[in-house]
Amino acid sequence: MNDLMPSKARIVQPDMNKKINPIAWVPSVYFGMGLPYVALSIVSVLMFTDLGVGKEDVTFWTSLLVLPWSLKPLFSLCMELFGTKRQYVFLTEAITALMFGLVCFALPLPSFFAIALAFMGVLAISGSMHDIAGDGLYMQELSSSEQGVYAGWQGAFYNLAKILTNGGLVYLAGYLSKSMGLEKAWRVIMAICAGLMLALSLYHMFVLPKETAKEKRSAQESWEEMLEVIRTFFVKKHIWLYLVFIFLYRLGEGLAMKIAPIFLKDPILKGGVGLSNENYGLIYGTAGTIAFILGSILSGYYIAKFGLKKTLFSLVCIFNIPFAVYLLLAIFQPSNLWWIGTGIVFEYFSYGFGFVGITLFMMQQIAPGKYQMAHYAFANSLMNLSVMVPGMLSGKLATAFGYKTFFIIVLLVTLPAIIMAIRLPFAHAVEAKKSDSK
Repeated sequence: MNDLMPSKARIVQPDMNKKINPIAWVPSVYFGMGLPYVALSIVSVLMFTDLGVGKEDVTFWTSLLVLPWSLKPLFSLCMELFGTKRQYVFLTEAITALMFGLVCFALPLPSFFAIALAFMGVLAISGSMHDIAGDGLYMQELSSSEQGVYAGWQGAFYNLAKILTNGGLVYLAGYLSKSMGLEKAWRVIMAICAGLMLALSLYHMFVLPKETAKEKRSAQESWEEMLEVIRTFFVKKHIWLYLVFIFLYRLGEGLAMKIAPIFLKDPILKGGVGLSNENYGLIYGTAGTIAFILGSILSGYYIAKFGLKKTLFSLVCIFNIPFAVYLLLAIFQPSNLWWIGTGIVFEYFSYGFGFVGITLFMMQQIAPGKYQMAHYAFANSLMNLSVMVPGMLSGKLATAFGYKTFFIIVLLVTLPAIIMAIRLPFAHAVEAKKSDSK
């Protein structure tokens, strides 16, 4: 009997470590993903423009800043071999906080643009590595059913960061600029971003699930395993079919989402609906994002109840078909804000509801296996590419064809993904984690 007691204690203790409630860390990790990305991809454009940098330089270099998010597979190969996901999460958050702080100090300098871009480049690499580690920890620690439930919280807090950064902080920058000037106002905003990321880093040092550190390998062993990571990805069952599906899933979004803000603010005479900046911020930036969050949360429970395989077709339809809202707005050009707001809120709710589907599909059908973090990063990079490429073409298409025809093209582009979802095979059955079944 005495020999049995230590054995039981050894079994119970790891389970206790892993039973930290996911609600304690999943929302905060994904908030930490959203803040740096939105700050670099959107808010930096506004900041540099306010500080007198030319539009051509701003658009080129801030677009280049998001490149590390498309290079996540390269980073993930190294991250799979060295360190733990938990360590990467709070360390990258600390680095991100430091870079925001350095940008704050760089803004008063004569060559602030080049210096700030250098710091933001490091910030971008750190942010992309944080995404990889956060997603990897999520897949490692949660069962398939739990992933469905908490996937909604992912989207919710990622977009909460978007509301705060692209909404609240931009609004605050405009408000502060009236009393202290643009430069000091934006320094305050960068300092706030630094403080938030530092707080997240300190918090995650204590709440993230514990992991076992990886054993050290020789350079030869590491290189061989990197090759193995790539090989095992491309031999997965149905992998090429899945990659095509991932690329097509968000293709319509890639076209629509770059043009939608321009369309909503363009005057009636130019084919838009003529929203003022105030109405645009209220309807599109705030109400739309809140609707996205609600849709994401409800979708998580919907998938958890019925399973991804049974719901995938409905999720693809819910995600893509509501882009018809913009076509209807282009046709009727309503002046009533309630009609415009209702349409946008509906579209954003559907967008959030359907977005969870592609995230879980990659986690459950592409990522499973020994190198799940790296394999998920491969798929995620392709998904981002499917948004970036059509987004680069969307401006020329909208100019050439006009808004009505453009949004018809958007709807046509969504059809291949919808058709594929009808008979898309699933290579992996949804299984509970081993620890859950014991």
